[in-house]
Amino acid sequence: MVLYTPVLRLIGRLLLVLSGAMILPIIGDIQIKNLELRAFIASSIITGCFGMTATLAYSSPGSITLSTRQAFLLTTGAWLVVCSFGSLPFLFSSRHLSPADAFFESMSGLTTTGSTVMTDLDTAPRSLLLWRSLLQWLGGIGIIVMAVAVLPDLRIGGMQLFRMESSDKKDKVMPRVSQMAGTITALYALFSVVCALVLWMAGMDGFDAINHAMTTIATGGYSTFDKSVGHFQSPLIEWILILFMMIGATPFVLFIVLWQQKEWRLRGDSQVRWFYGGTAAFVLILATWLWTVHDISYNNALRSAAFNVVSVITTCGYVSTDYAAWGGFAQTIFFWLTFVGGCTGSTSGAIKVFRFQVLFSLAAVQFKRLLHPAGVFLVHFDKEKISEDVVRSVQGFVVLYTVCFALIAGALMVTGLNLVTALSGSATALGNVGPGLGPTIGPSGNFSLLPDTAKWILSFTMLLGRLELLTVLVLLRRSFWQPF
Repeated sequence: MVLYTPVLRLIGRLLLVLSGAMILPIIGDIQIKNLELRAFIASSIITGCFGMTATLAYSSPGSITLSTRQAFLLTTGAWLVVCSFGSLPFLFSSRHLSPADAFFESMSGLTTTGSTVMTDLDTAPRSLLLWRSLLQWLGGIGIIVMAVAVLPDLRIGGMQLFRMESSDKKDKVMPRVSQMAGTITALYALFSVVCALVLWMAGMDGFDAINHAMTTIATGGYSTFDKSVGHFQSPLIEWILILFMMIGATPFVLFIVLWQQKEWRLRGDSQVRWFYGGTAAFVLILATWLWTVHDISYNNALRSAAFNVVSVITTCGYVSTDYAAWGGFAQTIFFWLTFVGGCTGSTSGAIKVFRFQVLFSLAAVQFKRLLHPAGVFLVHFDKEKISEDVVRSVQGFVVLYTVCFALIAGALMVTGLNLVTALSGSATALGNVGPGLGPTIGPSGNFSLLPDTAKWILSFTMLLGRLELLTVLVLLRRSFWQPF
């Protein structure tokens, strides 16, 4: 119980926050007299009761500190428990989603994946649409806090490279969380409000602007329409969303430094330069392809390529057009972009740019050693030497990511999915991207037609990818559960 007490107490607090968040759809339902009112009231009461029970039953005097083992348990346990209770409004709603569908929708929201099993979004109750967006917005905050305050101490996949110098507690992670959470939440909320205002001025109504602002900053991609952003047919809205998707995929720590210290570090950060430069390169390649092969005007080709490339590489998952109709070359690009992701310390998923930087630096060093066997060459990141420990962590993460992708794709094929659907489904769930490829889960489809077994597999995959693999897999080791 020494191991579980602080973990259960903190999960209880998170459930109280989730219960409070359910009040917003309740307020909206009261105003429009929607039938979903009972579903949200029941969900809020159940969630609040469990949260209060856990908080009071496992309360203790003093501040909470977590050991490394407890941090692993909290990170995975919190996501699973919050996701389970977050699925209650879907279960109790007039849509009557099955347990597999409700859990899938909730997990996709909290992990900011954006894959959906809901159809007829154009006529869906607004309270449910708002709840989906709130799940992604709350998940985005949790992801950033985890990336900058928890994972570096847990030494996950090379994340120790981003350990904050201000922390002198090597085995205690809660002080870092409490220091960063408030600042991150304030900045995150500010970006969300600005995005909503700009979208509203660009022509969206207030409800759609609020929902899309929350899911854009979270790089989640839940929309209020079946056609996603393509519903609006507005170049201005697409360019606005491109800007804020890129902001969501940029390290929030750099914005915090700008806010607190008035120091502009974006241009000097190599990860940001690689991310922005690589994104621009893929946009130009795909725009030129559309212009030359599909006889589209270059302005329209550039806009369509920019929106969809940014949406996939930031793992947001919005769709402005069915890019599956662009041909095999375009689909190949989108498939590989599914693995890239944005920057560390942002809301985006997948492998992340910094790991590719480390691997390319390692490859360059290996070439130099072949040509100059007696030379001494070091792996660098952002003009600084990085330790062998970080290099090994990055290598191990990428290898494990590849193995998990292959195993999950194989498991999906066992459930009856074809090769394209299984491969793209595994890639998009592990990278928390959203749409896959093919007629079923591609940009013009959704995940509602998949068998329940496949939905459970993909739900676990979304959690696995969101928590950087090892955070979840370490719990499967027998040695983790042995006494201290």
